[in-house]
Amino acid sequence: MSNETTTQTIGVSDAAAVRIREILADEPEGAKFRMSVSGGGCSGFQYHFEIVQDQNADDLVIEKNGIVVLVDSISQMYLEGAELDFSDDLIGAAFRVNNPNATASCGCGTSFSI
Repeated sequence: MSNETTTQTIGVSDAAAVRIREILADEPEGAKFRMSVSGGGCSGFQYHFEIVQDQNADDLVIEKNGIVVLVDSISQMYLEGAELDFSDDLIGAAFRVNNPNATASCGCGTSFSI
């Protein structure tokens, strides 16, 4: 397991980093935020977010403002050039992925197609 930060083309906005820090503050030391893509959802693929303790050897490690976001090697190809953002507006608070690879997405923004 490597603790090195890899040069990435997947970004994390300041708003997302702040929210992740708030979430991780209530977790055990060493907790990390994992973002991944899996098959499913109304548009073909869906985003998943979870808190994990373990880091895989082939994870992309994104460090920003004291937080760590992990992206597994399979998900990286679907997220190339994307940015994880956090929005807190009148319709609700949620993580959003601004993904240039997505050709269509569902109304809630958690699933997409390529």
